Amino acid sequence: MADADLLEALRAADAVRYGEFELSHGGTSDYYVDKYRFETDPRCLRLIARAFAERVDEPKLAGVALGAVPLVAVTSVETGRPYVIARKKQKEYGTGNLIEGELEEGERVVVLEDIATTGQSAANAVEALREAGAVVERVLVVVDRGEGARELLAEHDVELDALLTAEELLDAE
Repeated sequence: MADADLLEALRAADAVRYGEFELSHGGTSDYYVDKYRFETDPRCLRLIARAFAERVDEPKLAGVALGAVPLVAVTSVETGRPYVIARKKQKEYGTGNLIEGELEEGERVVVLEDIATTGQSAANAVEALREAGAVVERVLVVVDRGEGARELLAEHDVELDALLTAEELLDAE
């Protein structure tokens, strides 16, 4: 069941837009969940951090760059757990790391993400973390659009856990 305070906060932040939108995977949708509307709103961030904190039992957090960085940072503060950042691609300067932050071999990590559509960016982060030695069994998202992410992540032996579904969010409008 969706958290009523979080639903109300996302609605107040105008996080759902209607119209014709192209999504990152190339498909289109008649609605768009604007993560930047809720990731730049202090009330939404506070509620997301608290909701994530209630569901996290892994000792380390990981956020997918760039969108989930604010989410993983506030959740780290809320829980006192350290975090790493999973880049989408290696940068060509500095350390060239794909995973930023301290990560020990065998460390259990939960991946935090903003919105799950196909789940590809979360799956890529899981694989990068696993290649770096982490044990990743779960991705926790703010909104699951219900468009295949759960199934794709299951193929990687990863559970998708969502604070809200798009259906719950749209029904609240």
